[in-house]
Order: sequence, then C-alpha cells, then structure tokens
Amino acid sequence: MKLLAVRRLFRIQRVVIRYRLDDLLFALPLPWFLLAVRYVLPWRWFPRKTLELSRGARLRLALQDLGPIFIKFGQILSTRRDLLPEDIADELMLLQDRVPPFDSQLAVTLIEEQLGKKISEVFSRFDIAPLASASVAQVHAAQLKSGEEVVVKVIRPGLKPIIGQDLAWLFILARAAERFSADARLLHPVDVVLDYEKTIYDELDLLREAANASQLKRNFEGSQLLYVPQVYWDWCRPKVLVMERIYGVQVTDLATLADQRTDMKMLAERGVEIFFTQVFRDSFFHADMHPGNIFVSTVNPWSPQYIAIDCGIVGSLTPEDQDYLARNLFAFFKRDYRRVAQLHIDSGWVPAETKLNEFEAAIRTVCEPIFEKPLKDISFGQVLMRLFQTARRFNMEVQPQLVLLQKTLLNIEGLGRQLYPDLDLWNTAQPFLERWMRDRVSPKTLLGNLQSQVEQLPHLANMTRDLLERMSQPHANDPPPPWHTRKDDWFLRLLGAAHLVGGTILAAGGPLNELGHWPAGIMVAVGVYLIVRR
Repeated sequence: MKLLAVRRLFRIQRVVIRYRLDDLLFALPLPWFLLAVRYVLPWRWFPRKTLELSRGARLRLALQDLGPIFIKFGQILSTRRDLLPEDIADELMLLQDRVPPFDSQLAVTLIEEQLGKKISEVFSRFDIAPLASASVAQVHAAQLKSGEEVVVKVIRPGLKPIIGQDLAWLFILARAAERFSADARLLHPVDVVLDYEKTIYDELDLLREAANASQLKRNFEGSQLLYVPQVYWDWCRPKVLVMERIYGVQVTDLATLADQRTDMKMLAERGVEIFFTQVFRDSFFHADMHPGNIFVSTVNPWSPQYIAIDCGIVGSLTPEDQDYLARNLFAFFKRDYRRVAQLHIDSGWVPAETKLNEFEAAIRTVCEPIFEKPLKDISFGQVLMRLFQTARRFNMEVQPQLVLLQKTLLNIEGLGRQLYPDLDLWNTAQPFLERWMRDRVSPKTLLGNLQSQVEQLPHLANMTRDLLERMSQPHANDPPPPWHTRKDDWFLRLLGAAHLVGGTILAAGGPLNELGHWPAGIMVAVGVYLIVRR
C-alpha cells in the first residue's frame, strides 16, 4: 500500500502540473516570498495547451482525472455558488452527472457477470449508450421482460485500488495533523477520514443503496413532498442495481421549471421541509443531495414534488443529538446566547469545565453581527460554521456524526437559494421544529417511551440474574493455571498417581500420617522423578 500511495502522489502531482492548477494558488493574495516560488518551478518555463482552457474547465478536468474522491469534492463545491466564481461553479456542475462514461460493452459484461444471465434473458430492451454517468457508477435505460421501464446502475471497474491510494494519503495527512497540531487534534481528522472511508466504500455496495432507497420510500409513502423510485430486488446485486425509471426535470434546470410554471417558492420551501423531516422525524436523511440526484415531477407544477435518486450515502442522528441540535437552533435565532453556550456544555461538545460566561460572550461577539442582516439573508451554513469556529477556541471536538448533516445542510441551502433567492430558511423550518419539539413531550410519545422501557424489563432481569450468578462464582470461568499445559500432562498424571500412593501409605498408618496426604504425595513424586531422570 505504501508503494501504491507514493505512485498515487506522483499521479496527483502530474495532474496538477498538466492543468496548471498552481495558477489558482498563485492568484490568491499570498506573501511575496511564496509568490516568488512560481519563478523557480520548472514546469512553468514551458507553454501548455491546457492554458487555452478556462480555469473552471481546467479544475473540472483535473478533478475528473483524479477519480471518485476528487469528483465528490467537486460536486460538493458546485452546490455553493455563493462561495465560488460563476465560471468555476458552472464547470463543476458538469461533475454531477456528466462524468465521461466507461466502455458500454464492459458495462454489459459486468452486468451479465453479476446477474448470472445474458442481458437478453432479463431485459426486453437495453440501451447500450449510458443514460448518465457519475463518479462511482453509470446508468443505462432498459425495460424488463414484464414491461416495466427501469434503469440499470453498474459500478465502475477498478475503483477500489484508486480509492485505497487516495485514502492512504488522507490518513497520512490526518495522522500528521494530529501529531503536530493541537488544534487539529480537536477536529479528530483521523476519525473524519475513517468515517469518509466507510461512506465511500458503502457507496460501492449497491445492495446497501437499494436498502436505503427502500427505507426512504417507506418513510415518504403517499407523501406529496418526495417520491423515491421502486427497487426491483430480484435483479439487484452488489455491483448492479435495477430500479424504476423516473421522468422529471433536473432541479437546476430553471428554464424548464419556469416554462411549466412551477411554483418556485413552494419548491424551495418543500426542499427545506423534506430535509428537516428526514433529520428530525425519521433520523434517516439522504446525505448526497447535490442537484444531479434531485429531480422535480412534471405532474403538478403548482404543487411540485421532488424525486430523489442515488441513496448510496445516508446519515442519521441519535435522539440526543437531534434534541440538542434543535434547541441550539431555537436558542440562536432567539439570540439566547447563554442557552446556546449551556447546550454545548450539556451535550459534551465542549469540556464541562468551560466557563459559561466567557463562552457566552464569545458566541455573542461572533454571532451578533449576523443579525444585522434581514433574517432571510442569514445562512444556516454560516451559522453552524460560526458556532463551531467559536466553540473550537474552547476546545470543542468535532462530532463525526454531524459531518454528513453539515454537508447536507450546505447542499440544501445552496440549492434552495438558487431556486428562490428570497427563501427565508428559518421561517420555513421554525414551524416544523416547534411541532417536532411539542411532539417529543406529548402524552402519546411519553406513553410510547414508557412502553419501550417496560418491554426491556425481561432483558434487564436476565442481565441481573447473569450478573448475580457470576458474582456468586467469581472463578468458575477462569482459565486453567499456566502450568496446566499439554507438555506437563505426564508429570501431572505422575504427581496424581504419587499422591494416590502416598495417600494409601498414610492411610495405612505410616509415620507421616499426621502431615496429611499432599506432602507425602509430593515426596513420592519427586523420588519417582529422580529415578526416572537417573
């Protein structure tokens, strides 16, 4: 792995040089001594054809060449048009579903290997040309023998070695950061990379994606907010997924949405409602909601419904994290900074010995200027980032379970403001959060919690009984003494026989009877042992 990681580093360096990505770095306001470095870099002495491309195109092509992890990074960046120049954002949007496909004949071979059947035996029609292509897989349209229109998703070949090499470098950087930087240790970079490693490898298992899609479909069964395509389990395998084909408008196709007179305000507000419903009602949220995975139904444009695909990455929160997150948002928008500080301490996000007054003052200093803007102009993403940046000064540790949530919230907010720039994210979310918090203390919920506790009583009784039994016989399950090994079995048998002989002698009234059996047995055994040795 180390050799592969070194090779991968040189590959990254070559791509950076080929597309002259160092130009993006040197365009930043750097100190003069760093800017002077560009004059001694050998590759800058020769012209490059890629310089004819725009900076956005060069960045897109470089991320595309470097593989799935870098493409994912570009997809996340593409949703934050408020943070990127327009030319770069437009190019990165192409990474969402227009990554160059791999050979279609190879895709057919992989599908037939996974299904164990010829394409013609499963599908009455199979389109060789891919319908869409992304960083991890590509999709082909098809029709089942039973007549249903479907899409067939197949994993790109040869991804695991590339992902493994990239992850190896991420781990090296993360461990170095933890070793040399106290601030980095608070961010738990190794844990974050471990979490990302699990996420990216889970995305390579299409059976997991199928299970996630089925769960999300059940959660929104009959809902006017979100539709999730049906999974055809009979034809799903670890590297092949067959699901219902959907027909809709990509959420970023604003011209088509406007032509069909879509209610853009309702569309943006429903996107926010879907997110908070998934997070707080279901604790099961689609965590890869970039525009390439979101469509809008064309059936009722005046009451628009979202369609979600690609459920390979999902997230969840514990009830405790849900509660603290909701209370933090409420307290923040009420400017109750003391409550925000207390909640961070109570949740364990900052050390218990943190001085409440100092923490409250720091949060007020950073966050109060935000409220000088109209509420609709306040970014949830900026709120969370400001809160976490402030808390880091008080040794707040990164919560890995919140990383996917923050990423998804940034995606949703960027998309919502793109659809409807005047979206008031807080007023859209507030009624839902208030209703959710009321439901948590409703008699029905409390009764359900009580019933759950009662159902645990037999299990607790069994645990208590097992504990008491172990306490009454503390050494019953101890391992044998270290001298009880197989190579000493002959000596133990000899010792036992000697003990029996010695006991017999003493029982007959021998002179050592008053000393007990064991001393005599040991003496006889030692004598026999010496005779054998001689």
